[in-house]
Amino acid sequence: MKQLITNKLTEVQEKINYSGTVLVKNERQVLAKIQAGYRNRAEQLPNEMDTKFGIASGCKLFTAIAICQLVQAGKLSFHDHLKDCIGMELPLWDDTITIHQLLTHTAGVPDYFDEEVMDDFEELWKEQPMYHLRQLHDFLPLFHNQPMKLKPGERFHYNNTGYILLGLVIEHISGQEFTAYINDHIFQRANMHDSGYFSFDQLPGQTALGYIDEANGSWRTNHYSLPVRGGADGGAFITVEDMAKLWSSLLNHQLLNRDLTKLLFTPHVHEEGNTYYGYGVWLDKQDDSIFKYHVMGYDPGVNFNACYYPKNDIIFVACSNTSTGSFHVMKELENNL
Repeated sequence: MKQLITNKLTEVQEKINYSGTVLVKNERQVLAKIQAGYRNRAEQLPNEMDTKFGIASGCKLFTAIAICQLVQAGKLSFHDHLKDCIGMELPLWDDTITIHQLLTHTAGVPDYFDEEVMDDFEELWKEQPMYHLRQLHDFLPLFHNQPMKLKPGERFHYNNTGYILLGLVIEHISGQEFTAYINDHIFQRANMHDSGYFSFDQLPGQTALGYIDEANGSWRTNHYSLPVRGGADGGAFITVEDMAKLWSSLLNHQLLNRDLTKLLFTPHVHEEGNTYYGYGVWLDKQDDSIFKYHVMGYDPGVNFNACYYPKNDIIFVACSNTSTGSFHVMKELENNL
């Protein structure tokens, strides 16, 4: 099986010219490792297994874990109202919004990047320069004066603003800056020592630059396409091995107790088809059982997929520094499970 998976994933990597790294493993052994393309095209520095990649919305899971940790510590409840645990006024919004609704994208708050009506992330920076967005409070002008999009609990609506708000809750309740909390209580506890929320103008060594390929064959980096520093809705940098450590730490209850881990992985809301959403994680069902737990992230110059397949006890992580590719690698694995 190990050689089959390696061969199949290598074939699809070569076919789509995948740029990034891939790791497939279980508790006993590594089943496949792939590294391809360049982390720095101008200098032709290759992607390697310890290269750090941006993962966009893939790190909403970190935010959800942090909220669950505060619940576990008795400092917060999923039924608490946002207005009571954020430390600021949001006068235009419904005051019944709950933490559970924010976690499950059912709060109905306005989204600063609404994927139902927008498809170009770069449009956001015409009025709000991306280099000003270094702290969670810097995102507030993008949404806090807008009216509610939906009634709380009305329906699932994937929402980046909701996770920015959860990050502000984490800061208010814990007394720590969001990124410091994630580093201390998630990255360090899971031994994810190569991960962090790095600024584009202060990237550490072995970090991949994100690339946007143009129709005419040219390319550019994504430094003017995304916030200069990531936050609670996305933008962390990780290695494939670190992400595999996160899955293992969750499954072994090193980050949350058994009950909170189960609640994190519960299909709280139906999205469409066989797809559901838990707390910061997607769940795909097959024959009324969970086929995979899944996180993903897509931004200009970033694409990322990471999964745990419980039936096969397999962890899959694919990080890429271009805008496409990881989904195709993931599907090739699933075709051969």
